[in-house]
Amino acid sequence: MSTNEDKLKTLIGHAKEYGYVFQSSEIYDGLSATYDYGPYGVELKNNIRRYWWEAMTKLHENIVGIDAAIFMHPTTWKASGHVDAFNDPLIDNKDSKKRYRADVLLEEHIAKYADKIEKEVEKGKKKFGDAFDESQFRATNPNVKRSQERIDAVEGKMKAALEANDLVALRQLIIDEEIKCPISGTGNWT
Repeated sequence: MSTNEDKLKTLIGHAKEYGYVFQSSEIYDGLSATYDYGPYGVELKNNIRRYWWEAMTKLHENIVGIDAAIFMHPTTWKASGHVDAFNDPLIDNKDSKKRYRADVLLEEHIAKYADKIEKEVEKGKKKFGDAFDESQFRATNPNVKRSQERIDAVEGKMKAALEANDLVALRQLIIDEEIKCPISGTGNWT
């Protein structure tokens, strides 16, 4: 068992033992992963809520507090952009069993190409010294041009796939670019 899981179990055990939380309907074999607040838990939750409220609303002149319902007519959510704008393109790695945002994986991949460009530019600055013309170097150096072409190609394909909400194309782009899972190191994507 990992250290984080051990720490979490210890924390949950402490919270139960000292009356911060109890498993919901515990004597009736309650639902797993649902908890009720005990006397100390209620106080802790209220203190955190009060601290957060004061930090957000009383320390800033341009922020005011409201208490609104989250249950709203669907047209309200649509008009505010919450329906269309918050569909994250997710992709899973079969080996690590971790889920990633496809766009973030691709942006990190693009950043690696950008880092290569910056390293080439730094090498050019050292090599040519005061006579170094960065814009000319970026326009003529084959390594820089090749990396910039990859950036442009990946960004273009990613943008087209995101605008079309084409998750299959995003997955294929990740596979084509041979992007690996940061944890497992494999490209076994679903």
